[in-house]
Amino acid sequence: MNVTTSRVLLKRQLLAGGKRRAIKEPFRCFSCSARQFQQPPSPKSSQDAPGTTHFGFETIAEALKEQKVKTVFSSVASSYDTMNDLMSLGIHRLWKDHFVRNLNPGRNPLTSSSASPSEQGWNILDIAGGTGDIAFRMLDHASTINNDAHTKVTVADINPEMLAEGRKRALETPYARTPRLDFVEANAEKLDMIPDASIDLYTVAFGIRNFTHKDVALREAYRVLKPGGVFACLEFSKVNSSLFDAVYKRWSFSAIPLIGQLVAGDRDSYQYLVESIERFPSQTEFRDMIKDAGFLVPGQGWEDMTGGIAAIHKGVKPL
Repeated sequence: MNVTTSRVLLKRQLLAGGKRRAIKEPFRCFSCSARQFQQPPSPKSSQDAPGTTHFGFETIAEALKEQKVKTVFSSVASSYDTMNDLMSLGIHRLWKDHFVRNLNPGRNPLTSSSASPSEQGWNILDIAGGTGDIAFRMLDHASTINNDAHTKVTVADINPEMLAEGRKRALETPYARTPRLDFVEANAEKLDMIPDASIDLYTVAFGIRNFTHKDVALREAYRVLKPGGVFACLEFSKVNSSLFDAVYKRWSFSAIPLIGQLVAGDRDSYQYLVESIERFPSQTEFRDMIKDAGFLVPGQGWEDMTGGIAAIHKGVKPL
């Protein structure tokens, strides 16, 4: 074998080895993600390939998504609230406070026209609310603002670890072990344990983007709500300033996964979370999905928070 032939063979081996390493040791970087979200796929792109859906920027079989989402939230459950504070610089607390105040949960006995015991308080369903963040706020508001000692909240979440965190946190509230608060493991797309037309208010905060079939979940929300009942969703959305959007995406795709790695020891789960935000429909697209489920949409259909980083959407079930 001559020197030239040896050099050619060595070059081929090195290239082959490099390809094998690239396959065995994939990595995700901000610049790679940036290229993907410059031309984000349509929220309905999974319909182009029957039986598939998206998990962040990946396309996977629909049957796999539920378990993959469970795995993500099982991983982040114990550090979920701390990570939310770090990721949003604490602003998520202000968004949630505004969300609850705006809904004004509870039936004030001093101003209510109904004297029937069966109509005392609201029956609220909080979906994907495992840690209790929204549920505790709604019960506090009903009790302290509306003098309502009867409003109750059922917290439903698909993930048992998130529910365990909520039950643990509930022990620090006056609602633990009372009829006013319950935790149920359930899939938002199939709420068989909830009767038709039995819920006054259905809430979901920072959860619906993880659902496999958002349209199915919206129809299920419509089914369980009473006529006149309200669907209310707080979710990450689309920033309405191109400059702010560039800064926000830089933060999301570079800082948040790094924080996840340093604080929670889990970079991949937080990489998925920021990708799932990017894949969620725009404000107008999601408003139209709510309409398609049968709801009446007040006004333009949403309220932007902090320049569109998050948005509140509402729908009312017709009387």
